[in-house]
Amino acid sequence: MSTRIVVIGGVAAGMSAASQAKRRDQSADVIVLERGPHISYSACGMPYNIGAPARAIEDLVIVDAATARAERGVDVRTRHEVLGLDLAAQRLKVRALEGGGEENLAWDRLVIATGASATRPPLPGLDLPGVFVLRELSDGAAIKRHLAARPVRSAVVIGAGYIGLEMADALRGLSVEVTVLEKLPQVLPGWAKPISDEARAEVLRQGARVETGISVLGVERNGEQLCVRTDRGEFTAGLVLVSTGVRPNVSLAKAAGIALGESGAIATDDHLRTSAPGVFSAGDCAEAYHRVTGRPVWIPLGTTANKQGKVAGANAAGADERFAGIVGTAGFKLFLQEVARTGIDADEAARLGLDAITAVSHHHTRGKNYPGDRPVITSVTAERGSGRLLGAQMIGADAIGKRIDVFATALTARMTVAEVEDLDLSYAPPFAPVYDPILIAATVARKAAERPSPEGQVPPPQARQR
Repeated sequence: MSTRIVVIGGVAAGMSAASQAKRRDQSADVIVLERGPHISYSACGMPYNIGAPARAIEDLVIVDAATARAERGVDVRTRHEVLGLDLAAQRLKVRALEGGGEENLAWDRLVIATGASATRPPLPGLDLPGVFVLRELSDGAAIKRHLAARPVRSAVVIGAGYIGLEMADALRGLSVEVTVLEKLPQVLPGWAKPISDEARAEVLRQGARVETGISVLGVERNGEQLCVRTDRGEFTAGLVLVSTGVRPNVSLAKAAGIALGESGAIATDDHLRTSAPGVFSAGDCAEAYHRVTGRPVWIPLGTTANKQGKVAGANAAGADERFAGIVGTAGFKLFLQEVARTGIDADEAARLGLDAITAVSHHHTRGKNYPGDRPVITSVTAERGSGRLLGAQMIGADAIGKRIDVFATALTARMTVAEVEDLDLSYAPPFAPVYDPILIAATVARKAAERPSPEGQVPPPQARQR
């Protein structure tokens, strides 16, 4: 009798799990239950798609349900919602959203890949027409329909994180006047201030308005327009985007008694096993091991979801694969700039009891006299004394998104900033100066890590002598 592997959720982690399970065990009966109408799409590509009106939102679909059934042998059931899990009986209750029928479906192995949902603050008016979030493909489709149906001359973006700033970029590209409202004192909350300041400057250079330290009180309808009320007055808009964060979809797991981690996401081990036998979890609903801190964290990113899904699916099919963990690498385009980060910053290091320094350096991205040279700001965090690299952040207009990968690799290898400083990186004027910004940043950080702490204590010497 074939093994039945049921996957709840059919986007990044879910389809990676289902596809991998079927590859590992061709005889397995692999079923994917997806509440929405689409599977396997690039959610990260939605702001760029919205900024290109001629593109269909369906361009972001990587594999559709029919292809998954025909070519991968996976029984994909879209518009099916899981209502509850019975761990003892190894059954789940499923409702077909088109038709309304319900059934109890048995499993031998289960993968929970329910993702995350956009948060909406408890404010009046956020359910009005013209107020959107951007998380699922249906959200992107709704925004595109709204922009196509009427002239939108102004927009308010509530929240200045990744998605909020990416959407500010996309809307400005459509000649929409944009105002970004952020409750915290800076855009990109949690980033190093020099990086955040430059990101804000870039948004302003491109003609958008930015208000930080502002509280949104609600949204009202004002004729054909929307009115966003704040503690600094009102902002009129034809479109409002709420981009205040996401939360893991864990209600099914929690109700079934599956353990959650400190972050609120589903707790897993290095094989993506949950606390329930035969049940795995992956993607934006699950925690991941952080290779810098040595602790479980919740950092919902598409790369992590795909990798975790692959491991969870393989193990559900009987393999013995291990998910090695993450270092928290992420990046995005902001108008003419690239913004990227990896690892942790000084504030997080302090919460972990580490004595850390953060060193900021300013350099350029190409040979000094080569056309196209651009400035770059790099912030590096390292442990005082040992010089161990803990994290890095960068902003600039030239190859920043891939330069951060060098720091991510160094974090994975547990390198010191002195060792990063000695890396033999490629040089040619079209793509780097003789001393790449990475090397300059590592030098600045190494010197800072060697200095005594503010309390006057002299740190232990570097392992490498200079």
